[in-house]
Amino acid sequence: MRKAETVLGIIQERGRKGLPLEDIYRQLYNRELYLHAYRKLYSNTGAMTPGVTEETVDEMSLRKIELIIEKLRYERYKWTPVRRTHIPKKGNDKSKKGSKQKLRALGLPVWSDKLLQEVIRLILEAYYEPQFSQYSHGFRPNRGCHSALSAVEHWIGISWFIEGDISNCFGSIDFEILLSILREKLHDNRFLRLIDNLLKAGYMQDWKYHNTLSGVPAGSIVGPILSNIYLNKMDQFIEKELFPAFNRGEQRKRNPKYVAIMQAARYKKSMREYEKAHQLRKQAQQMPSIDTHDPNYRRLKYIRYADDWLLGLSGPRSEAEIIKGQVAGFLNQELKLELSPTKTLITQARNHSARFLGYEISTLHANDKHHAKLHRRCINGRCGLKIPADVVRKKCAKYMRQGKPIHRNALINDSDYSIVAQYQAEYRGIVQYYLMASNVHRLEWLKRVMSLSLAETLAKKHKISVNAVFRRYQNTIKTPHGHYKVIQVIIHREGNKRPLKTHFGGIALRRKKYVKLNDQPKTVLSSWRSELLQRLLADKCELCSSKGKCEVHHIRKLADLKKEGRKEKPLWVKRMAARQRKTLVVCQQCHKGIHHRNSPKANLV
Repeated sequence: MRKAETVLGIIQERGRKGLPLEDIYRQLYNRELYLHAYRKLYSNTGAMTPGVTEETVDEMSLRKIELIIEKLRYERYKWTPVRRTHIPKKGNDKSKKGSKQKLRALGLPVWSDKLLQEVIRLILEAYYEPQFSQYSHGFRPNRGCHSALSAVEHWIGISWFIEGDISNCFGSIDFEILLSILREKLHDNRFLRLIDNLLKAGYMQDWKYHNTLSGVPAGSIVGPILSNIYLNKMDQFIEKELFPAFNRGEQRKRNPKYVAIMQAARYKKSMREYEKAHQLRKQAQQMPSIDTHDPNYRRLKYIRYADDWLLGLSGPRSEAEIIKGQVAGFLNQELKLELSPTKTLITQARNHSARFLGYEISTLHANDKHHAKLHRRCINGRCGLKIPADVVRKKCAKYMRQGKPIHRNALINDSDYSIVAQYQAEYRGIVQYYLMASNVHRLEWLKRVMSLSLAETLAKKHKISVNAVFRRYQNTIKTPHGHYKVIQVIIHREGNKRPLKTHFGGIALRRKKYVKLNDQPKTVLSSWRSELLQRLLADKCELCSSKGKCEVHHIRKLADLKKEGRKEKPLWVKRMAARQRKTLVVCQQCHKGIHHRNSPKANLV
């Protein structure tokens, strides 16, 4: 049996060469792929969330992998319908009274389906990743929102932005078109039939079965890679059709007026008339050095993150309208997708801003900004990123009521350490995302609001004043960017253990440049096995030391081991707490004893 990294390495090499992939279904018999899939999934919070059955990552065993492989070998594997639930959509404004909360459907598969989907995802990603467009950044390794935004920052001379959004993209993907796209490169009918059955497995909502007629499974593990394969057709259309049609010219012509004034300035300097030369150069720097309306020069730029995409055009608005129409036509005719009319906009780049991934993007212009060494204008024509004002308002609204910071009742019963850590985690997440913005200092207001809300929460908890909270918890810490005043909690522990420390604040609001992309293909999987896989393959019970038929007992978090009400902690709790592990390899009898106290081995566990 080949190692998983060997199999995926061969698949990746065929993808890099653009060769078709055959005999894929047989690779699903490889136990090593399932072990790697298990290593990746078991620590996820969702691994302990049941689908339509009670099956979760708990009771994971080598036997379970063998059963999946046996069913696949005889093509008897049946996908279980997912359990559909609804979660709030990102960007809901809960601060407005009477506003309806928008919900997004989410499917929860059973554990066996998750495991098999991860194996399929590994194979598809290994093959298609080398073929994906460099302009695609969503759901891809070593890429993300910041890498997409970093690419936009390098655009120069953009006149118009075409910001696009596909209506219900993932729910509108056509099964037949998706399978035809897969069929172009994947020459294995059994593998394609398995994916087809997955897409049509349906879902359970309120314990009623519903068919799925279109769309990739929401919340599924293979959904993101399948949507990328589907939307890669759009990337190819823009690269192969629109780029050649709307990119022309080596560079813009020089502005004759600018050239004449600069020549006059050089002449005055040669005549030692330095003041006149300086005035002429100053006059030249108030006009463009190039012909901004050069009809022989055009540039089209493109970036996509999932179903959000942005085009930048150096040219007239009429051509931007043509490009928008052509993209809409391609999506409608070839992929059966529709652009959202309210979110697909053409924006003037210099005087207005486009929205992309939560940032405002516009073309910068400042004649007084000069390069320190080259002594010439350095930001004109470049794309700049900013935090939208309404984003800061929405983030602050969570911690305010009637324009004032308030306490959070949901946190009052938590420890001081947990409350401060929670506020810091929320603040750090927002700051780290928006550090690329040139106006990141806007988050100073958010910091102030959150700091007062935190103080109000601690004051409510301890029934003291806000000023007393600052006197008790305020401290100064040293950071790489200097000293900062923070709200800090320190928990001293017995013995030689280091004290637990957490604080709110202490993050420098300084613009940070991201991200240097490395497009060199990397190894798909590392060859080392995790400590958990080694314990599972040893097939030895870690409670009674018996061999064979072992399973893995999982818990959601280590804090579950400290539940109150237990007078004497069972042996399995002591073992897991001592190892600081959320997993324990046990035989079937011991596992039964953990879950059912009246089993034959209950006194042991």
